Amino acid sequence: MTAPVVHSLREQIREHIVEGIVSGRWKPGERIVERRIATELEVSQTPVREALRELESLRLIESAPNKGVRVRNLTAADLEESYPVRAGLEAIAAELAATRLAEDCSALEPHVTALYEADRNADGTGQVRHTVAFHRELVRAAGNSVLLHTWEGLGIEVFTALSIRWLGTVQQSYAEEHEELVAAFRRRDPRIAEIVKAHVLGCAPRP
Repeated sequence: MTAPVVHSLREQIREHIVEGIVSGRWKPGERIVERRIATELEVSQTPVREALRELESLRLIESAPNKGVRVRNLTAADLEESYPVRAGLEAIAAELAATRLAEDCSALEPHVTALYEADRNADGTGQVRHTVAFHRELVRAAGNSVLLHTWEGLGIEVFTALSIRWLGTVQQSYAEEHEELVAAFRRRDPRIAEIVKAHVLGCAPRP
């Protein structure tokens, strides 16, 4: 039985702030007050400050002297920038994971099943969550901790959610596209890295 994932306090605060930005609670250009978040979540300001610093490194927020922290006014071009980097990382991961996933795709399959349900119900949150989880398992299957850490640092979930909710970037069928990737691994397609790279680039928003 798999143990439940325990998120650190900083991660919980980060998720709270991200959800506020994605949902539109904080609009682009609007100030995020550290003290107010700490009071609201009944925590000290230190983990809030750490979470904000992390989100600044993802370019979601920006800080300026005497002006505090604000939500960045992200454009389609800003959101698009991470996709070529992500596509390159996932192409490497696909090559490294090819043999393992050809023999066992059980880590990917539950997310394809969940995506069929999310597609049927037009469940945007589910589409984001299971799309990202599918790709995380793909990268994890490469067995390279540096690669996984670099991929995680791109803030994939945040930018996928923002692309869909802010820009209306929607794939034709999340489930079918990911089922095709599973099929490509299963048949040991020699072009697997190229297929994965094209898939990721095809998900990028267009400026």
